[in-house]
Amino acid sequence: MRIARIVLLMLLAALLSGCGYNQIQQKDEAVKAGWSEVLNQYKRRADLIPNLVATVKGYAAQEQQVLLGVTEARAKVGQINVNADDAASLQQFQQAQGELSSALSRLMVVVENYPNLKSDQSFRDLQAQLEGTENRITVARGRYIETVQDYNTYIRSFPQNLVAMMFGYKQKPNFTVENEKEIQEAPTVDFAKPAAG
Repeated sequence: MRIARIVLLMLLAALLSGCGYNQIQQKDEAVKAGWSEVLNQYKRRADLIPNLVATVKGYAAQEQQVLLGVTEARAKVGQINVNADDAASLQQFQQAQGELSSALSRLMVVVENYPNLKSDQSFRDLQAQLEGTENRITVARGRYIETVQDYNTYIRSFPQNLVAMMFGYKQKPNFTVENEKEIQEAPTVDFAKPAAG
């Protein structure tokens, strides 16, 4: 009887070691770390915006509407309590970040009208930092997407799916394309030149 218990315990230990629980923990932590890096880069961008707005305001105070739009978009981003495990929360966060990106784009268009501002060293430094941060955001999001894909694939595979179900691990939502319908259609290109009159 005692030998049977020992054999049963050894068999149970062998089964548990191959069930994937530890791997699920590692992949879950990798997703959390990836998400932290995404938030870190978005925060870096948010921290640059007040300096950028202040610099532009010094040269282009009459562009109050654009400056206000950037400030409001940044404030909206700061008000969102995002939960990366909740698809609706992630979508709301992504939408607010998109609005901020759009407001920043409008600000950069306005800057084109002010040659003195474009040549200002502090503005150029801020613009370079902002461009670098946008690249970092893209890289961090790409890594996060890959990590979530790896996690989701792993917990949906057999026998890990049984362990994930038993311990309550669910698929994690991921970033989506904001203008999916627009990018699915090929752009119309017309090389026809108007006839010379």
